[in-house]
Amino acid sequence: MNYFISTGELSGDLHASYIVEKIKTLDRNSKIYAIGGMNLKKQDVEIVRDIDSLAIMGFVEVIKNFNFLKKVLEETVEFILSNNIDRVVLVDYGGFNLKLLEILKCRKPNLKITYYIPPKVWIWGKKRVPKIAKADEILVIFPWEVEFYKRENVKALYFGNPFMEKYEKISKKGEKILLLPGSRKQEITKLIPVMLEVVREKTTEIFILKLAKESDKNWIKEDLSSYPNLIVESSKSLKELCEESKYALAASGTVILELALLGLPGIVLYKTSLINEIIVRLFINLTYVSLPNLTLDKEVYKELLQGECRADYVLYEMNNLERDYEKIEKQVDDIRKRLNGENIIESYAKIIIKGDNNELI
Repeated sequence: MNYFISTGELSGDLHASYIVEKIKTLDRNSKIYAIGGMNLKKQDVEIVRDIDSLAIMGFVEVIKNFNFLKKVLEETVEFILSNNIDRVVLVDYGGFNLKLLEILKCRKPNLKITYYIPPKVWIWGKKRVPKIAKADEILVIFPWEVEFYKRENVKALYFGNPFMEKYEKISKKGEKILLLPGSRKQEITKLIPVMLEVVREKTTEIFILKLAKESDKNWIKEDLSSYPNLIVESSKSLKELCEESKYALAASGTVILELALLGLPGIVLYKTSLINEIIVRLFINLTYVSLPNLTLDKEVYKELLQGECRADYVLYEMNNLERDYEKIEKQVDDIRKRLNGENIIESYAKIIIKGDNNELI
């Protein structure tokens, strides 16, 4: 069969690459196209558009890039309809993919579309649920999502979190502090100054700054070579760097979950523009923003958001983390137990290939 996968950012690209690996094993005659990035490229998927051009973060930035995103959407629809695609897989990236789902179901109602990792409507509210429900299958990767959709009379399937099969708990830790500023320009430009101030203050500690790719340095104004206790790294894997570290300071996002599954404690940092903050506060009513904390409904990873995302707050919480390190390590282990399952990625891939129905269990 012919498949089209639509991702929009690095985390979705990574999850999609796991699925593709299984699809190729289960469907030997598969031909796969995608809006994707480096992870899907490694799986020899034919990339029709690179996600680098779609790495847009925040409400204001989306509005600024509206015409560009509309053009990409139109091109994607035409590609799918003109290339005999049998299965479409949407991965996260709700603003774009929900519109793609709507247009495709209007233009070709019988086209099989699976939403794998739908938008976090349990954060933003129920209004998007009817749009998501247009998909033939909804596949979620957190246990509480099944109940959320069930209350809305929509079926969602959950087999476990895919990262459980990709991230084994590290067997050793080092003494460095890992800095993870994210992969998008907006994240990096907001968080790097805070992180570097911490590096400057903590001269007795060695820090590792992990960049998603070497070119991310172009977004950093500061001279990184002027920090003698800072190592800049873009080639080593996250697991390798966690094995050298005792904990991490990391941008809010999927990477926090990756840290939890690897067994590394840390502190969550998040900073956006004032306009984005106002919009977020109007729409979101959550106790926590990071996935590990939501998983246990407990602040295992201290969250420093917006006004609290300052060097002095970070330094204070680093001291607390050092003090309570063993207790936090045990809580991090509990996150792994909560997200476990059997044949997780293969189960999701089989549903994508064979289909399911969208009736309430």
